[in-house]
Amino acid sequence: MPRRPENPLGPTGWTPERLRDLSGRTYVITGANSGTGFQAARALLSKGARVVMLNRDPEKSRAAVAELQDEFGASADVGFIRTDLASLTSVREAAAEVLKTVPRIDALLCNAAIAQVPTQKLTVDGFESMLGTNHYGHFLLCGLLYPRIEETTGRIVVVSSLGYNMGIKTIQFDDMNWDRNYNQNSTYSQSKLAQMMFAYELQDRLAAAGKTGVRVYVCHPGASRTSLIKTSGNLVTRIMFRLMSLSPMVQSAERGSWPELMCATEDGLEQRALYGPTGRAQFVGPVGKGTLHPHAYAKPAMERLWELSEKEVGFAWRL
Repeated sequence: MPRRPENPLGPTGWTPERLRDLSGRTYVITGANSGTGFQAARALLSKGARVVMLNRDPEKSRAAVAELQDEFGASADVGFIRTDLASLTSVREAAAEVLKTVPRIDALLCNAAIAQVPTQKLTVDGFESMLGTNHYGHFLLCGLLYPRIEETTGRIVVVSSLGYNMGIKTIQFDDMNWDRNYNQNSTYSQSKLAQMMFAYELQDRLAAAGKTGVRVYVCHPGASRTSLIKTSGNLVTRIMFRLMSLSPMVQSAERGSWPELMCATEDGLEQRALYGPTGRAQFVGPVGKGTLHPHAYAKPAMERLWELSEKEVGFAWRL
């Protein structure tokens, strides 16, 4: 069995101790009122950054802001803009508000997701709900905010999942909504694979345009104790994950946030990579560069998905 490459970040991998002072920097995070997104916001605020949360639920967002200001003081620079990634109209409205009120974006963390939706549901725009939320919503958001990110020489961080390697390992272009064969796991896997293909194709397009200032990274949280399954999975899935969460194969949401924090702040990272836990099954363990399977950057599929995504969301990237 080949020996696993040594983690260049050391035996303990990346940890928040590596975070430097972030005063004057701004981080925009989708889905930041709980789970890994909330923990990422905590870590960034602890270093003096401004955090703008893009969340669907205003009540939960206000509670999250209050909790963070209780911890870091009333002067902690954190707020939210209501954003429903399942609605292209909401994404456009949120992006307009960000461009109006946020003068710099040092990193956009595409953290929000829905998972294991038990029966097929469609977004208001007619997309399968997980693909529409996880991929199309972020594809449009990133495109609309890209000019501000470029001005800041910032980053785009796509939070995917090991699930990308557990489905059909390509995009089902002839049935994007899975009308014939909907499955809560396989369809979720496609949505996360689509996110990764978007990120890697964006890397290629930026390089071809000679725009090397904006960096695009892909990571995953491993197996983390968050509300993701609890809020969208069926009863059996929730029970199974509840039992699994009691095992050492599942880590805290705080540790689950470390890969996206690393990708948002650490220098010297490779772009064509997948970052996350590097321990057992890459569910837990020291954070570093993990295994990236080549179907995640299959060029014909990436190009086709990009063109389809531009058409579906009604937005053409200008690079």
